[in-house]
Amino acid sequence: MNYPILSLAIWVPIIGALPLLALGSERRDLVRWLALAVAIAGFLVTLPLYLEFDRGTAAMQFIEQAPWIERFNIHYFLGVDGISVLFILLNSFITVLVVIAGWQIINEKVAQYMAAFLIMSGLMNGIFSSLDAVLFYVFFEASLIPMYIIIGVWGGPSRVYAAFKFFLYTLLGSLLMLVALIYLFIQADGSFNLLYWHQLRLEMTPQILIFVAFFAAFAVKVPMWPVHTWLPDAHVEAPTGGSVVLAAIMLKLGAYGFVRFSLPILPDASHFLAPMMIALSLIAVVYIGFVALVQADMKKLIAYSSISHMGFVTLGFFIFNQIGIEGALVQMISHGFISAAMFLCVGVMYDRMHSRQIADYGGVVNRMPKFAAFFMLFAMANSGLPATSGFVGEFMVILGAIKFNFWVGFCAAITLILGAAYTLWMYKRVVFGAVANDHVAELTDICWREFLVLALLAVAVLAMGVYPFPFTDIMHASVDNLLQHVAMSKL
Repeated sequence: MNYPILSLAIWVPIIGALPLLALGSERRDLVRWLALAVAIAGFLVTLPLYLEFDRGTAAMQFIEQAPWIERFNIHYFLGVDGISVLFILLNSFITVLVVIAGWQIINEKVAQYMAAFLIMSGLMNGIFSSLDAVLFYVFFEASLIPMYIIIGVWGGPSRVYAAFKFFLYTLLGSLLMLVALIYLFIQADGSFNLLYWHQLRLEMTPQILIFVAFFAAFAVKVPMWPVHTWLPDAHVEAPTGGSVVLAAIMLKLGAYGFVRFSLPILPDASHFLAPMMIALSLIAVVYIGFVALVQADMKKLIAYSSISHMGFVTLGFFIFNQIGIEGALVQMISHGFISAAMFLCVGVMYDRMHSRQIADYGGVVNRMPKFAAFFMLFAMANSGLPATSGFVGEFMVILGAIKFNFWVGFCAAITLILGAAYTLWMYKRVVFGAVANDHVAELTDICWREFLVLALLAVAVLAMGVYPFPFTDIMHASVDNLLQHVAMSKL
């Protein structure tokens, strides 16, 4: 590559957001079109990452490196492998959909709303491509700010409480991670290079302490049980676009941290603490599934569903086999599509009735047949229906878990029943039956803009479900290399 493709992925949306802020919200239509143009440009510049990626090597590709803070040996160091490349494409794709989804819904501070999502998109691309620990930390922390603003300004009645809870939970965990990064910097003879850190050989005690520090930062972001309580509040109060990005991308940052930091840098501690991680993951998968069953608020139900599905991801990482880790990564991508679609579907109904309560609906299919068809597809995908993306990742993780231990795999498989129970029961009560009340009777079906967004996600869900090879092929070499590295270090 002759041009800095990763820098473009980071800075095109961030720099493109600045003219929006300069225009202000008076010229709303111009702001919307400009935001869409920037989001599409941000997505297009990431496509060569996939098209020109060399699938035969586990080495970092598209590397960029330049001095940043030379006194502390901190570099602007970027690169991607088969584990990280798909998340940059997913993030940039979801950003385009969020801009379109907020087209007519957001009428207050439109420029600031669109700019916040574009800036956050660039920052999260920085997280997925950083190979310098300080650069990673800066992007990791900076990404909190736009989401904090999105929830706090455009959220629901309790938005300030939810925004503070989100910010404090995620910030406090990250402070422990900073201590761990400084310790590793000292152990690495003054280097923040992640690739060099992967070659460190630390004693078991410091490995465990650093693992706990990383756990504090990454488990909150996933979120794992029992540090998950901020997520339902954040989802319920966030605007639809905020919920989409929170579920589709931000939850992936914690899981990505485990696979980029904890496993390769702390392999012995990862093996030693794997039973704890598996137990916490299974609690999230099973217990949170039961919690989702009793929810009366659609957004809260989908938020708990996200916690349960992300339990599959952490389970897959810590069973230490190829199909389990690849399944976890596929589940992360799939959950990005499905959770985004589910929150957008709830947003479509909320925009019309201004209620998220399941009891306020019934018979929606009689007034919104096109919407009901899309919602059915995404509900089935959320339940793990074969030929949808929701099945592929969960099936791979369950296979890997059974290979690891039959009862672990059995407990993980229970969630397929629970997922179908809470998702389809919600769908039945909201969509089927006679028209429940006058408010439902006044509903109108989706417009072309809503149809476009849901159709793009439907294509992604079905394509990944029917033919997942393009997703698994690109990560195979990197996952294999990671497993060899972790296995070699096992005590």
